[in-house]
Amino acid sequence: MTTPRGFRDRADDSLLTLIGDIPELIRNLVIAEIDAAKAWLARTAKDGGWGALWVFAALFVLFWSVPVLGTFVIAGLSSWWPVWLSALVVFFAMLVVTAVLALLGILRFKKIGERQNPVQAIAQDIQEVRDEL
Repeated sequence: MTTPRGFRDRADDSLLTLIGDIPELIRNLVIAEIDAAKAWLARTAKDGGWGALWVFAALFVLFWSVPVLGTFVIAGLSSWWPVWLSALVVFFAMLVVTAVLALLGILRFKKIGERQNPVQAIAQDIQEVRDEL
């Protein structure tokens, strides 16, 4: 007989049957923990890669847009303001863009630390088993 979730009802199994199933249950637990570790590593690597990409994008914008776009905007603003004031406005605008892109990268890196590490999950499982014994 199975339960609504698809698990076998083990209430009527004998003690020897339950003891005989322990190696299979432990094997299944180990495989599940290894699969969880692989999934955690994949998510962590993905977030690390995206975080590195955002930081690289921030550096790219800072390095290439300052001379090209900055010169254009400074020349345009110097029609109304003095050249030195135009240059300061463009410089601070580029700093704001760089800060936003770097913040996006840092937030992606913080996601890595928020996930439960597989080692922590195993330690929690062991602690729960010990508490039951």
